[in-house]
Amino acid sequence: MAVFPAVLDASVLFNRPVTDTLLRAVEYGLYRVHWSQLILDETTRNLIERRKMNDAQAAHLQEELSKAFPEAMVSVPDKLIEQMTNDVGDRHVTAAAVVAQAQVIVTFNLDHFKPKDLEPWNLEAQHPDVFLSHQFDLDSPLFLQIIEEQSADLTGVSVPELLTKLESHVPKFVSQIRSFGSS
Repeated sequence: MAVFPAVLDASVLFNRPVTDTLLRAVEYGLYRVHWSQLILDETTRNLIERRKMNDAQAAHLQEELSKAFPEAMVSVPDKLIEQMTNDVGDRHVTAAAVVAQAQVIVTFNLDHFKPKDLEPWNLEAQHPDVFLSHQFDLDSPLFLQIIEEQSADLTGVSVPELLTKLESHVPKFVSQIRSFGSS
């Protein structure tokens, strides 16, 4: 199984249950994760603005992500960001993907990453539901294990409850898990 690099956009990192599932897949070697400091800053800024975290918690999150995934951080030159043609607010994400030599940008904001802007860089933007569904197809038993472990690590959250939390964000992936688990 080829492990390929993917960049997680702030819109995905903002969503805790989906991020948890995605990062557990990294820990099992299903793909390599990448982000830039600008992506992490955007994530934590949004978490603070929406009162999901305070400043100390946001700093702790960045520190923990950096410790857990030290190879994830890419340094993005401003000149490369300026070459990008996608949505101005997310050009740094596309540039991070180019630096990481990623194939995929995982994002909820597909409108900010039009194919015409990504094709010159051999990039594709995928919704987390599509990305996780593809990952599930690569190793379904492992993903069932990942979901079971994720549930076990969340105090008082059963697998069905976790799937319900994930379902509004990644419904196709959840449907695959449910179908596989009942077969």
